[in-house]
Amino acid sequence: MSYNQLDLNKTYLITGAAGFIGYFLSKKLLEQGCTVIGIDNVNDYYDVKLKHTRLEQMEPYEKFTFMKVDISDKEDLTNVFKEHKPNIVVNLAAQAGVRYSIENPDVYMQSNVIGFYNILEACRHYPVDHLVYASSSSVYGANKKVPFEETDFVDHPVSLYAATKKSNELMAHTYSHLYNISATGLRFFTVYGPLGRPDMAYFGFANKYFADEPIKIFNNGDFERDLYRDFTYIDDIVEGIERLLPNPSVGENNVPHKVFNIGNNNPEKLMVFIETLEKCLSNALGREVLFEKIFEPIKPGDVPATYASTDLLQQAAEFKPEISIEDGLQKFSDWYVDYYKVK
Repeated sequence: MSYNQLDLNKTYLITGAAGFIGYFLSKKLLEQGCTVIGIDNVNDYYDVKLKHTRLEQMEPYEKFTFMKVDISDKEDLTNVFKEHKPNIVVNLAAQAGVRYSIENPDVYMQSNVIGFYNILEACRHYPVDHLVYASSSSVYGANKKVPFEETDFVDHPVSLYAATKKSNELMAHTYSHLYNISATGLRFFTVYGPLGRPDMAYFGFANKYFADEPIKIFNNGDFERDLYRDFTYIDDIVEGIERLLPNPSVGENNVPHKVFNIGNNNPEKLMVFIETLEKCLSNALGREVLFEKIFEPIKPGDVPATYASTDLLQQAAEFKPEISIEDGLQKFSDWYVDYYKVK
């Protein structure tokens, strides 16, 4: 199946535009001459300076319009659709983080469930060509069968975050069925890179190192049965999304809804990832970096392994993520050392 190219005449609405994936996707579309409407509530879940840095980097683009809007505010969101009539919507606004969902469940229901419902309602009343939305590899829970395939049974989430993402898939399927909204869900697998999220482990490890603090590794110190993660570099994620945007989904039983994994299809042991980050930071600094490590039990909600089958993505988008952790972590390390001016 051949995929269509981006249509530069369409208007793209990206929610969570000040976020990690939202920023990189917006920038890629703007570089190609697309009209992008970005919305974000710019919350303080992590350092808002990073969010402002991302937004500042999009200011030079004439075809970029940013509005501070929370998707859980139905009236504000509806006004965006009414005014800008987007053709393609990419919903990346969500409360992220597995562990935080255990501490602060309210915000997950508000953003990930109510907010997503508002997006679906807006797409229903102001019809769009295509709705693409962020799901997560977390929906696979503690599935033992690997690699994870989109057809796997995913009714046993092990965190509230995962449950909200699974509910997004169900809601999107229902709206596709009832109102013929073409919708595509993307199950992202551990996304990392420059200008990323400080709540992610790799970013936190760098922060701890430069603060002269030990890092905590939640794998019981068991190197034989270490946690495995399918780490996916941000450029691969954006390329996958971009290729799917112009191609409305064709699902089963004539329901225009489909779900895709976007992962590296190459899981790495957590300890290998940490050692690679040490090497990359060493390269960036020109001196040896070794983290002081404290090993702790696996946290509630964490899963032993994530591993994406990317066959469906390859068929639909003629694309397979393949940037290695060596290359990806080096780009992150170089950016980090420069951005934070560390010595």
